[in-house]
Amino acid sequence: MTKLLSCRFNMDTGCVELLLRDGTTVAIDCIVIEDEYGNTPAQRAELNWLLYNKPLEYAQLVLGEEMEHYLSLGCDHGRLGD
Repeated sequence: MTKLLSCRFNMDTGCVELLLRDGTTVAIDCIVIEDEYGNTPAQRAELNWLLYNKPLEYAQLVLGEEMEHYLSLGCDHGRLGD
């Protein structure tokens, strides 16, 4: 894979946008991902947490087809504290 120059979540488009060194751009539609994998409120919260805090990891999980496995681990970044 070509080297990554930038990765960010664009709130205006609802996409994680990747820019590669060869000029290729990749846009991941986060609404589609949320509809596919956000089956519970906890999963949706985790997806949102990833978007805002770790968009690169979010993109890696989507592109590596590992999002379902990641969410099955029961991550709780998106949960509110007491």
